[in-house]
Amino acid sequence: MSQSSSRSSGQPARESGLLDRHLSFLKALRSAGLAVSLAEDLDAVQALTALPWGHRATVREAYAATLVKRQVQRPIFDALFDLYFPRMVGAGTGGAVADDDAATLDAGSEGESRPEVRDNAEALQAMRDRLSEALARDDVEQLARLAAEMVDRFGAMPGRGPGLSSWSAYTALQRVAPQELTDRLVAALVAQGDARDEEAAERTAGRRIEALTQQVQDDARRRIAEEKGPDHVADVALRPSIDRLDFTSARRADLEQMRREIYPLARRLATRLTKEQHARGRGPLDFRRTVRASMSTGGVPLTTHHRPKRPHRTELVVLCDVSGSVASFAQFTLLLVFALREQFQKVRAFTFIDHVHEVSHHFRPGADVVDVMADLAASTAQAALWGRTNYGRAFAKFAEEHADALGPKSSLLVLGDARSNYSDLHEGVLRDLASSARHAWWLNPEHRRHWGTGDSAAPAYGAIVPMVECRNLTQLGEFVHELAR
Repeated sequence: MSQSSSRSSGQPARESGLLDRHLSFLKALRSAGLAVSLAEDLDAVQALTALPWGHRATVREAYAATLVKRQVQRPIFDALFDLYFPRMVGAGTGGAVADDDAATLDAGSEGESRPEVRDNAEALQAMRDRLSEALARDDVEQLARLAAEMVDRFGAMPGRGPGLSSWSAYTALQRVAPQELTDRLVAALVAQGDARDEEAAERTAGRRIEALTQQVQDDARRRIAEEKGPDHVADVALRPSIDRLDFTSARRADLEQMRREIYPLARRLATRLTKEQHARGRGPLDFRRTVRASMSTGGVPLTTHHRPKRPHRTELVVLCDVSGSVASFAQFTLLLVFALREQFQKVRAFTFIDHVHEVSHHFRPGADVVDVMADLAASTAQAALWGRTNYGRAFAKFAEEHADALGPKSSLLVLGDARSNYSDLHEGVLRDLASSARHAWWLNPEHRRHWGTGDSAAPAYGAIVPMVECRNLTQLGEFVHELAR
């Protein structure tokens, strides 16, 4: 694959060959959390040797078929593929975006016919008119061309060094006034009869504007990768896949996607646990039965017999902080635990900010996930009397009102960041609670490097109850798997 010349003298050197680009792409996938093995690496190479390289979409699907194991990983795969195998270079030929199915992997340097970049009232109005027409027709190819032109015309920003430039998707979008585009698109959809009513038109317009926004962001990212290298953008500009995204930094759309991922995660964990329980189903060797059975084979024990193994399932008690940004982490952990409630003999859950409130009844069999989340959010108000997180007071109230929830067959699971606003920690109360349970753990959604900073009581509580970092769905799934074993 040939490489285009550098846009400026400050641009890092590009990889010299397709193999280097392939290896860099796989390294970025692994860094983003995709488990790409050597065998899958070789499968991808073998698949690519059997396919025509003239169609970029075919190359993309060949890579995806051999490297992507779960649908939740597809967005990050697509973003990285666009970085390492861009559909165009610079502004393209004559400012037009090459068709995604065209032979663009060998794109050359910028065309000499690149149009003059203009940013004035006339250019803005012309761009808005073209965008409105393309959005009304839902013309994906035309919108891709316009997104690239928007970044080229309105997204350029001064760079940090001589000859360097930078690109801003936000600036390009703000120049064309997205709200004005939305209003015009809603009016067009209603006039064309493409929507039942104005509310339906607004939902359709929102989806199309969101898709345009994503195209503009992708093109700005592509241009930055041309200047600074795809490795740089992959390291600092791409959000991790949803299963590795921090609970505390998740946006509303991310929370919706996490919610959809909880029950598939629960099913995978339940399947693994069932298989492991079956594998461990045999008890200790029954020597007497084995010897008796060997009499029929001349005393040779061809078949061993084992005593039946007593099934053991944990009674789980969950005590979770639902204040502030920790609330999302607590809700998803509760949802996952209760989705796996068949793996436990009994589950009880309590939420707190500074006062304890039991929420076990929300997780009734067959309950709708959205309703459960709404009920949990409503219960947050009942978990606070003074409005400030106070772990010590919450532990004391739990010991006073719900001490009977813990016993020699139960395990205690505490969820929270251990930030208690410099209040009395009541370490002795937590020590008594932990000692009355068979096991005790603490999941903390903060990065370990922040434990003990500011009002964090993580070191003090961690000395009493083993504390585990749990910042995303992957870590949560791994812990619950160990918990239910």
